[in-house]
Amino acid sequence: MFFDAKRYDLAKVGRYKYNKKLGLSNRIAGVVAAEDVIHPETGEILAEKGQKIDRTLASDIENAGVEYIYAYALDKEKEDQVTKVIGNNFVDLKHYVDFDITGLKVADKVFYPVLKEILAAASSEEELKEMLVERKNDLSPKHIIVEDIIASISYILNLNYGIGTIDDIDHLGNRRLRTVGELLQNQFRIGLARMERVVKERMTTQDIDVTTPQALMNIRPVTAAIKEFFGSSQLSQFMDQNNPLAELTHKRRLSALGPGGLSRERAGFEVRDVHHSHYGRMCPIETPEGPNIGLIGSLTTYGVINQYGFIETPYRVVDKETHRVTDEIHYLTADEEEMMVVAQANEPLTEDGHFANAKVASRGEHGEIALMPREQIDYMDVSPKQVVSVATAMIPFLENDDANRALMGSNMQRQAVPLLVTEAPIVGTGMEYKAARDSGVVILAKAAGTVEFVDADTIIIRRDDNNERDVYKLLKFKRSNQGTCINQRPIVSNGEHIDEGEVIADGPSTDLGEIALGKNLLIGFMTWEGYNYEDAIILNERLLMDDVLTSLHIEEYESEARDTKLGPEEITRDIPNVGDDALKDLDEEGIIRIGAEVNSSDILVGKVTPKGETELTAEERLLRAIFGEKAREVRDTSLRVPHGETGIVVDVKVFCRENGDELPPGVNKLVRCYIATKRKINVGDKMAGRHGNKGVISRILPEEDMPFLENGQPLQVMLNPLGVPSRMNVGQVLEVHLGLAAKKKGWYISTPVFDGATEKDIIGLLDECGYPRTGKLKLRDGRTGEYFDNPVTVGYMYMLKLHHLVDDKIHARSTGPYSLVTQQPLGGKAQFGGQRFGEMEVWALEAYGAAYTLQEILTVKSDDIVGRVKTYEAIVKGENIPKPGIPESFKVLIKEMQALGLDVKVLSENDEEIEIKESSEYDDDPRNLESIMDFETEIESEEQMLNSGFSEENADEDDFDADFGQQDDFEEDDFREE
Repeated sequence: MFFDAKRYDLAKVGRYKYNKKLGLSNRIAGVVAAEDVIHPETGEILAEKGQKIDRTLASDIENAGVEYIYAYALDKEKEDQVTKVIGNNFVDLKHYVDFDITGLKVADKVFYPVLKEILAAASSEEELKEMLVERKNDLSPKHIIVEDIIASISYILNLNYGIGTIDDIDHLGNRRLRTVGELLQNQFRIGLARMERVVKERMTTQDIDVTTPQALMNIRPVTAAIKEFFGSSQLSQFMDQNNPLAELTHKRRLSALGPGGLSRERAGFEVRDVHHSHYGRMCPIETPEGPNIGLIGSLTTYGVINQYGFIETPYRVVDKETHRVTDEIHYLTADEEEMMVVAQANEPLTEDGHFANAKVASRGEHGEIALMPREQIDYMDVSPKQVVSVATAMIPFLENDDANRALMGSNMQRQAVPLLVTEAPIVGTGMEYKAARDSGVVILAKAAGTVEFVDADTIIIRRDDNNERDVYKLLKFKRSNQGTCINQRPIVSNGEHIDEGEVIADGPSTDLGEIALGKNLLIGFMTWEGYNYEDAIILNERLLMDDVLTSLHIEEYESEARDTKLGPEEITRDIPNVGDDALKDLDEEGIIRIGAEVNSSDILVGKVTPKGETELTAEERLLRAIFGEKAREVRDTSLRVPHGETGIVVDVKVFCRENGDELPPGVNKLVRCYIATKRKINVGDKMAGRHGNKGVISRILPEEDMPFLENGQPLQVMLNPLGVPSRMNVGQVLEVHLGLAAKKKGWYISTPVFDGATEKDIIGLLDECGYPRTGKLKLRDGRTGEYFDNPVTVGYMYMLKLHHLVDDKIHARSTGPYSLVTQQPLGGKAQFGGQRFGEMEVWALEAYGAAYTLQEILTVKSDDIVGRVKTYEAIVKGENIPKPGIPESFKVLIKEMQALGLDVKVLSENDEEIEIKESSEYDDDPRNLESIMDFETEIESEEQMLNSGFSEENADEDDFDADFGQQDDFEEDDFREE
C-alpha cells in the first residue's frame, strides 16, 4: 500500500518533511564523530574521529552522499557510547549541477543513487536536463522508499543517545496551511475519480465500436463536487463585509476547523495556546472569544505562505564576517528559524549598520529570549509590527494594553459600521493607508494621467503614456452582505494630475484613502449622576443632531411567484380584502415604487396564491352559470415589511423567465426590493474605542447640560473612569492625551505598535501646547456653571459605532405564531416570538407568592389553547376572566410518558380520574373550535427551537465569530399552517 502512488501519495510537502527530518545534515549538527567520515567517491576524509561537526560540515557530509556515520552520544549519561546515524540518502541537486534548476520543476533534494546513474549516463548539459526532467519521479519519489524506513528506525534508536528531537505537534514547522487552491484541487480530484468509475462501468457494458466519448462521459460528478465545495463547505463562507477591515481580515484568516481539521469539542488547550513559533506568522492577539478561541487566527502583517503551505516571515540578514545588518531579506519557516539567533527590530544600530550594544536582546533556540553577544546574531526582525495582524496593528499604544482587551479591540474594529461622513483617526498607527488600499474598496489609478471628467459615479483620466482615456465607474449605495452601505466618492478634481496607483475614489469607511472606521470625539473620563455605571456611555445631543454617528443601512427583501399544485402564484395589484390605502404606492403590477416610504406590515409586492376549489352555494352556481367566470379562490401571500422595520425603497429588481433571466426551477418571477434606513445614534447602541473599551449608550444629554471646558467647548462623550484600572488597557489614556495635543497642533499622528510615542514624548507635546503635564483640565458643570471638584482627563479618542444596533434588537410581541407541538409562542425576534419565562423566573414568582400571576403565565398567556380563547372573549365582552384549563405542554408530557409504557393518570383530590380532552373535543360550543383554529400555528424548525432557547448551548450574541461569523444552516424549512 505504501509504495502505490495512487493509494499513498506523500505529495511535495510530505517528501520535503521526510528529507528534512531524516536527512543527515539536521541530525548530526553538533555531534562528535566516533570514526573518520570518508567521502564515498573521492575517499577524502570529511571529518576526523573526535571532531565536532558543525552545521556547514553536516551539510557537506550529507551532500557528499554519505549514507551513515558513527557518532558519540550527546546524552550526558552515555557520553562514551557510540551510535550509528543512518540518513535516507538524499542530496542537494544544486551541489552537483552548475546550471539553474528552478525552471526544470525538479525537487531541490534528490535520491543520490538515481542521481549518480543520471550523471554517469548524461554526456551533455542538455541531455542531463532532459534526463532529470524525465526521471523526476524517481529522483523525488512520491511514496515512502526502503531508505526512509531504515532512516526512521535509526532516528528512533538514536533518540536513546540524545541525538535527534521529538516533534512538537503545535509547532508551526509541523502545521501547514491548505490554501483554497489545494482544497479545490482535492474536491476536483474526488469528482474526477467518480467520473472515472462511471466511464469504466459504461465501457464494460456498451459496444466499443458504436459508442462515442460523449456517451461514456458524464460530467455531473465533477460539477457536483465543485458546487458542493463552494456551496456547503465549512470553509466557503459568506464574506464579512461590515467594513473594509472586516473584509481584509476575513480573507487573511487561518482556521484549524473544517474538513481535515479539528472539531471544536476535541480541541484541547495546547492546540489553542500561543506558541513561540507563531512569532511573525500568526497573530497572538486576534482570535475570537468563545468556543473557537485559538482555533481561528489571523495571518500577520508580513507573513507569506510558501509552496509547501508553511508560513514564512521575513528577517534582515546579519553578515557573519562583518556583523553588519544588511538590507538583504530572507524569508524563514518556523523550523528554519529554530536554528537561528534573531535580534528584535528596534535594537539600536550605528550609522554603518552595526549593533550599537555589545549584548543584544534576541530570540535563541525554542524562542527563548535572552541577551546575546552581537557576534552570535544571525538575523534581525524587519519591523516591530511583524508579530501582529492587520487589525491589531491598527491599535495605537498596543504595548500598553492587556492582551485580553487588545483581542476585543481588534475584533470590535471589524464590527464598526461605516458612517455617513468618515473621519480618519487623529492618533493612528500608519497602517490605515495600506489597509484601505489592500482591502479593495478604494479605486486606484491604473496609470498616471490627468483628470478629464469627474462626477458622482464616473471618473475619466487621460493617460500620459498613450493618451487613451481610462473610465472608472463608482459603486453607488449598494448593499453589503451585512446590510451596511457601499458607496464610493471621487476625491480628485478636474485637471488634477494623478500618479499610477494613487487613490482617486474613497469607499465605505475610508477618508482620503485611509481607513476611517469611527470618529474623533472629545471625551472626558468622569462620572455623571451614575449614568455611566458599568461602562455605560453618555453622549452629547449635538452628535445626534449633526449626524456625526449616523449610518446608512440597506435591507433586501425578495418575493418569488412559484408554480403550485393548484396553479401558478401571481404577482398582482388585485389582492383580496385589502383597502386602497394599502395599495397607494404599488404600480399596476403590484410592485412598490422606488422612493416610497414604508413602515412595518406595508405591502412591498402584492402576490396571490390559489386556494383550491371549494363547494359553491346555489347562488354562486347561478352567478357562475350566468357570467361563466371561475370563482377567484386565492389567498393573500404578499411580501410585507417585517415588524419593526421602516425606511425608503431605493431599488427594485424584477427577474422573470420571459426576459431570459435564470431562475430556480418552479419559480416564474422574482422581485427584490431594497429599503434604506438612516440609523441615528440611539440609547442602547453599542460603541467602543480601539482598546477593547466597549459600552452601551445610556443617556443622550442636551448640549447645555454637558460639562464644558473653560473656553466653553462642551464634551461630546463621558466615559467611566473605572473602565481603565482593572482592565489594564492604559493605551486608551495615552491615546486621549496625545489626541488632545495633536488636535491643538492640527496634526495627524502615526504611532506604530511597539515603536510609537513614549510617555516622555506625550508629556513634551502637552507642555508645548500649554496643557498641564497630567493631561487633566478643569471642567464646569453645564447645569450650574460651577467647577467640578477635581480636574478631569480630557482629550480626543477615536470611537466606533458597532453593528449591534438597538433598533435591530428591540422587540415586542402581540398575538403571534404558536408552536404546533407545544402550543407555546415561538421564541426570537425573527419569528415574532415571545419572551421565555424559564425555570428561574418561575422561582422568582414562587418566592414572591404571586400564585395567580404564575398560573396565568403558565396557562392562558402561554399554551392553554381553550383558556386563552375564552380569556380573549371575556376581555372583549368585559366579563370576568374564567378559570384556566390544562396547558398543552402538560398533555404532551403525559403522552410522552405513556409512549414509554407508563400508565399515567391524572387524579383529583378525591382520587377520581380527570379526563384530559384533546383540543378538538371541545366542540360542545362550535365557536370554541373556530376561534381555536383562527390562531396562527407553526411547526418549529430546529433553528427556531435554538432561537427560542430550547437548546443546551445558548449562542452568545457578541460571539459573531463563532465559526467565522457563520451560523450553521439548518436544512429543515419553516412550515407554516395558516
